[in-house]
Amino acid sequence: MAGPLLPVSEALSRLLSRARAVDEAEWVDLAQADGRVLAQDLAARLTQPPFNASAMDGYALRAEDAPAIGAELRVIGEAAAGHAFGGQVGQGEAVRIFTGAPVPEGADAVLIQEDAEVLQDGRIRTAFAVTKGRHIRPKGQDFALDETVLPAGTLLDHAHVTVAAAMNHPRLSVLRRPRVALIATGDELIAPGQTPRADQIIASNTFGVAALIKAAGAEVIDLGIVPDDSGLIEAAIDQARALRADVLVTLGGASVGDHDLVQASLKAKGMELDFWRIAMRPGKPLMVGSLDGMQVLGLPGNPVASLVCSLLFLEPLLCLLAQRPLPSRPATAITETTLAQNDQRQDYLRATLRRDVEGRLQAVSFGKQDSSMMKIFARSDALIIRPPFAPELPAGSPCPILLLRPFVG
Repeated sequence: MAGPLLPVSEALSRLLSRARAVDEAEWVDLAQADGRVLAQDLAARLTQPPFNASAMDGYALRAEDAPAIGAELRVIGEAAAGHAFGGQVGQGEAVRIFTGAPVPEGADAVLIQEDAEVLQDGRIRTAFAVTKGRHIRPKGQDFALDETVLPAGTLLDHAHVTVAAAMNHPRLSVLRRPRVALIATGDELIAPGQTPRADQIIASNTFGVAALIKAAGAEVIDLGIVPDDSGLIEAAIDQARALRADVLVTLGGASVGDHDLVQASLKAKGMELDFWRIAMRPGKPLMVGSLDGMQVLGLPGNPVASLVCSLLFLEPLLCLLAQRPLPSRPATAITETTLAQNDQRQDYLRATLRRDVEGRLQAVSFGKQDSSMMKIFARSDALIIRPPFAPELPAGSPCPILLLRPFVG
């Protein structure tokens, strides 16, 4: 007996309860650190700025020498970024200074060049009252030596790698990416670019699932297309184990039909099966188990079903393993059309999104929801969620959705 269908929420809970975050660290060059998770606190190796620096082009001077408009000062030198003025600013003196240059000793303010009248005899006249500290970036304003600026667990982006570079770190310790072995099974499958026979189809869902795996911060180990042969399937499983995959994802063949050999092959290699039938549409034949510490996720062979299951189960699993935040997909919209009463399986209806005249987010479901229709999935912005046994939902009612991508309409 196959047993009852498992609710989606329970299936996800059981899948994640087995998962353990990857805590192994590795060193990467700063140029490759974007999108990685910091494995340890990152402290500054220097103070920034390392000196009092001018924030503007102008003149460094003593504020007490120019308390009011019309003060005249003698220009005694120049300071530019990378070229400090070596002397000291005394009473009635000023130094021509440029942005980023060290403020000379004795000076405590900068008069911007627009507020200085240049006289003929090497002097300037102020056109603005100067206050102490004006237009100066004090030493250590950004960060100080040994200050922890980025804590462990930070998901590094463009801003983080910039500050890491400023802290003088050429390499960073980051968490290892989870390794995901991907196997597509089926005699009917051929790779894109080949000419299919009348009884063959192009293997397409491998590429979508692989893209999702990478977006979740994991590494893809593509083991290719494996024919419906138990020996070859078992050999591919052995290869995934040898490559120390954290997760094995199979595409197709996870059911129990005469030609569905994946589940039996995995059991033959020692997989502990947790469950394999979910109360959802599309994606009922989803298989979850474990094999010597390797998580096993058997996705349906149907391309749309495999992608929906990847969003619901694989993405949360990989984000947990990679210690990355889960993308914000749940939202609420207004259904444009009446949605029919549902049966015992949770439905995920492909839909486009738009704004109604009141500015509310509106979901427009496609009339035909056959799970083989990839074109509709590619055009969709969201999935409308219809819970099990949900009654008819009139047009204009709020409904839960899952965003497939950020909506900016």
